[in-house]
Amino acid sequence: MKTIALSALTAALLAAVVPASYANDSKPTLVHDSEYVIDGRVYGLPEAKVYREDYNGPAVVGEYLTAVPHLAKLDYVGNKTHDVRVDVFSQQVEVAPGVSYSAWTFGGTVPGPVLHVREGDRVVFKMKNRSDKEVVITEPVKDGAPFFSQLQANLYQNNKPVVNPMPHSMDFHSGTVAAEDKWRTISPGETIEFEWIANYPGTYMYHCGTSSVLMHTAMGQYGAVVVSPKDGYPTDDDVDHEYVLVQSEHYLEETNGQYIYNHSAALARDPSHVTFNGHVGALSDTPLRANEGDRVRLHVLNAGPSGTSSFHVIGAIFDRVWYEGDPRNEWYGMQTVLLGASNSATMDFIVPEEGVYKLVDHEFADAERGAAGALIAGPRKD
Repeated sequence: MKTIALSALTAALLAAVVPASYANDSKPTLVHDSEYVIDGRVYGLPEAKVYREDYNGPAVVGEYLTAVPHLAKLDYVGNKTHDVRVDVFSQQVEVAPGVSYSAWTFGGTVPGPVLHVREGDRVVFKMKNRSDKEVVITEPVKDGAPFFSQLQANLYQNNKPVVNPMPHSMDFHSGTVAAEDKWRTISPGETIEFEWIANYPGTYMYHCGTSSVLMHTAMGQYGAVVVSPKDGYPTDDDVDHEYVLVQSEHYLEETNGQYIYNHSAALARDPSHVTFNGHVGALSDTPLRANEGDRVRLHVLNAGPSGTSSFHVIGAIFDRVWYEGDPRNEWYGMQTVLLGASNSATMDFIVPEEGVYKLVDHEFADAERGAAGALIAGPRKD
């Protein structure tokens, strides 16, 4: 009887502290008849839908969509279905003081909104091609994502609506689906709707997959999805601050007082600017914040479209690095993390002292083109 009682007590305690969806023997929830499971991951999602709708509401909808460098807190247990909308349209954006261009955007910024989900979550995604309409993102928005309030508190890109009708698409690297179906191109006025499952943890790029992919990406159509591991990272309880950083190249030339995209420069991999979070001053004018002794976590994505990044924090060493954000890809004590185009890493470091810590691409030609920022550390707190 004692053995039976102990086993029952152990099972009850485990049930109390381990969410059912995290248990080793748990099975994913299947929603559609076409779905099936291999190694605990869901595949076989239904065909995408393309239609026209009379929608002119918030261009970014979803409670876990934020503006860089912010990352939404996952305040739910287990897995969740996320209803997400990120519409595509053009905006005049600034990448450096006095340098603005007519960008093609997801949600109105370069990079686009950050989506945070958990491994095993389902995303029901909608995107309307509103490139033939002016879309304002600098005014208060009802029922929109946290993205808007964060953006409006720091309008460093000086966003202004412009019209530039163009076919576009959405390619989530975080999704495992038939690309010719879900990532299909839609025309101005059309909406695409599809689902994907966050089968693998990590930090992933999304971008427009319409030809020329180089041009569409360089024009500003990219962003990050952070898929947190279902069992977390080993240092989760010790992290004091968590940020998202997206590095990217811009290929602009001045013509008659205006800046336009230079495709020849993009083919030659000769950027005019290389930025963190879309602007040479994004992390300098508004630096990241922490305190002496804090553990800071960075989710760093190199969106390219073509260059590499040698990411480094001057004065710190990365205590833990999970390449591509997968907890199985763990490195220790790294000075610099090399990221190819669309590669990412989740990096922890301890802030050793009060002061200023420069964030740079250690490929210094890129740093001088703008790939630099800072984290300012205040005094140690108990």
